[in-house]
Amino acid sequence: MSTSEKSGYHHGDLRASLLTAAMRMLEEGEPFSLRALAREAGVSPTAPYRHFKDRDALESALAAQGLRDLKADLTEGRELPASAADLGELAVAYVEFALRRPALFRVMFGNACDTGSAERVEAAAEIHDLLAVAMTRVFPDVDADALASAGWALAHGMAYLYMDGKLQAGSTEEIGERVRAAFAAILAASAD
Repeated sequence: MSTSEKSGYHHGDLRASLLTAAMRMLEEGEPFSLRALAREAGVSPTAPYRHFKDRDALESALAAQGLRDLKADLTEGRELPASAADLGELAVAYVEFALRRPALFRVMFGNACDTGSAERVEAAAEIHDLLAVAMTRVFPDVDADALASAGWALAHGMAYLYMDGKLQAGSTEEIGERVRAAFAAILAASAD
């Protein structure tokens, strides 16, 4: 019995089903290709090509979804930052996302943004805009774009240092404290 027969899938939204399958395969460490996704969805080997030109297009779609998921993690259940400490918490959420979903995070940021993918470009811009608004709220007299890029770089760098084992990943609490401390140090130094 094929996966589609098991799940009752009737190919109503093949693109969404392919993305769901690719995300699962990616996060479970399974190699995936458009052919493997076709098998998973129980469709012909050529069906995925109606939605994704090639594997790069599929990865751009996964990256866009990952960026939307990251934005949701950064915004759901919290107000926009109103203090430097709140910015540190935003950075902690960013690093936690990376450590919870490392394979997706690497797809999101492992290569240059596909400027041919409007979906991916828009999702990346929304993250940058969120960070710029957050910085403007906390530091209204500073260049928000520059500070947003610096804050993003710090959180992003810490995420990769933990993912690559360059910083020892103790407990989630220890990681959070280290990220908070790094943000507090940088923001305090820039205030002087």
